[in-house]
Amino acid sequence: MQRRRLGSLEVSALGLGCMGMSEFYGPTDEAESIATVHRALELGITLLDTADMYGPFVNEELVGKAIRGQRDRVVLATKCGIVRDTERRTVRGLNGRPDYILKSCDASLRRLGVDHVDLYQLHRMDPNVPIEESVGAMAQLVKAGKTRAIGLSEVGPNTLRRAAKVHPIASLQSEYSLLTRDVETEVLPTCRELGVGFLAYSPLGRGLLSGRFRSRGDFGPDDYRQFSPRFAEGAFEKNLELTLRAAELAKAKGCTPAQLALAWLLARGPQIVPIPGTKSRSRLEENAGAADIALSASDLRKLDELIPPGAAAGDRYATTMMPRWE
Repeated sequence: MQRRRLGSLEVSALGLGCMGMSEFYGPTDEAESIATVHRALELGITLLDTADMYGPFVNEELVGKAIRGQRDRVVLATKCGIVRDTERRTVRGLNGRPDYILKSCDASLRRLGVDHVDLYQLHRMDPNVPIEESVGAMAQLVKAGKTRAIGLSEVGPNTLRRAAKVHPIASLQSEYSLLTRDVETEVLPTCRELGVGFLAYSPLGRGLLSGRFRSRGDFGPDDYRQFSPRFAEGAFEKNLELTLRAAELAKAKGCTPAQLALAWLLARGPQIVPIPGTKSRSRLEENAGAADIALSASDLRKLDELIPPGAAAGDRYATTMMPRWE
């Protein structure tokens, strides 16, 4: 597996998003999830991405079990800042206060069973706390040896610039795929200017670009996608049509639709690290194959024609959950 850089960190060109191993996308299987993490390490995938709000909390515990005895093979990333109700599992709000960040990191270290993480990220900016204060607390964690580097998630270019004046920012994490290209206008150029790596989450459009799904009936009643605007009746059918176009090109290239979508992201720039989420070894192995697929300039132009920027129907989040970029 090729390597890329997120600030001072060297990571595999593809990472592994661990969120779905605990919730959001249907039934989970802890044994298979742990086996998937082990297989990722065998394939040379070093970057594991989790967060305290996944579960909530139990995803960090799962990842901690999976890496026990193999910590030196892992670039471990987690996040704080989204506060959830542990009983009803609903989002209570955002918290970027320094004291909260410091306590959250200690709690994550305990659940993960490690003395430090490699990348500690603010999951969402708290609109009531200046980003300078939040990043200042994260800088304290670097100084204390509790994290090697810090990152942000779902912030705009101005916020990123302000944050970088306080402490070097290793990475910015945001949704990016053939169906979601908002970051290309201002966010990615700012990352390149500042030397900030980019973690692309939901690089398969929450499964739409994988070629696996053909109807809304493919998702269980508690699946997050049942409540996502892009999967709503009417929008889903339009987005499915877009993905079927790309699937034809994948067939011509001799790869799967998921591999084509990930190869497209890898070709967008050396600072981009897609972190497709999966909870099965078979899907992981399929995704890892994307690193060996070379797309020509002609292939990239063709994909722009098949799925133009802004073509996806529906917002990527419900209005109340949509991140606000500044």
